[in-house]
Amino acid sequence: MLASLAFYLFAGITLLSAVMVITARNPVHSVLFLILAFFNAAGLFVLLGAEFVAMILVIVYVGAVAVLFLFVVMMLDMSFADLRKGAMKYVPVGILAGGILLAELIVVFGAWAMKDGAEPVQPIPADITNTEALGRVLYTEYILAFQVSGLILLVAMIGAIVLTHRRRPGVQRQKVADQQARTTHESMEVQKVTPGTGV
Repeated sequence: MLASLAFYLFAGITLLSAVMVITARNPVHSVLFLILAFFNAAGLFVLLGAEFVAMILVIVYVGAVAVLFLFVVMMLDMSFADLRKGAMKYVPVGILAGGILLAELIVVFGAWAMKDGAEPVQPIPADITNTEALGRVLYTEYILAFQVSGLILLVAMIGAIVLTHRRRPGVQRQKVADQQARTTHESMEVQKVTPGTGV
């Protein structure tokens, strides 16, 4: 009974915060609701017995991604009112794309069935933790997908830095090539000062 109440509590707060993420007018509030959704999703994973996945969700998504979103939204000088002006004309396209995605998910899960002759999933032995079992599967059978996903995230991070990088007038920039090309004659001058004539 207690587990059922906890599930409905976490699931309800997750759904409400997810709705608030897309309906809040202030982008900072949207990120805060996103953090709340991540915390409650971590609670759902704890109820499933996947403590490692719950901790990864909190550490990676809440501790890094959501906080990064929050700082980026707060630091960027953007006019969100101007961004919303032409947003309503894309609502029909968004509804159409969402409907197609929902129909595909219904078809996929509706036709889900175990392959003939396939063996059911073997339970995890008692002497192996779920973290160790997840690591064995992730770093053996799915190592290529794991490395490719890391490469995609690296490319996305570099792309985000390139897109947000802009030159500001009046800000001095370091020119490494010019600094390395300097000689001792250009960077230092020896003055012979006679006694009593120095500053």
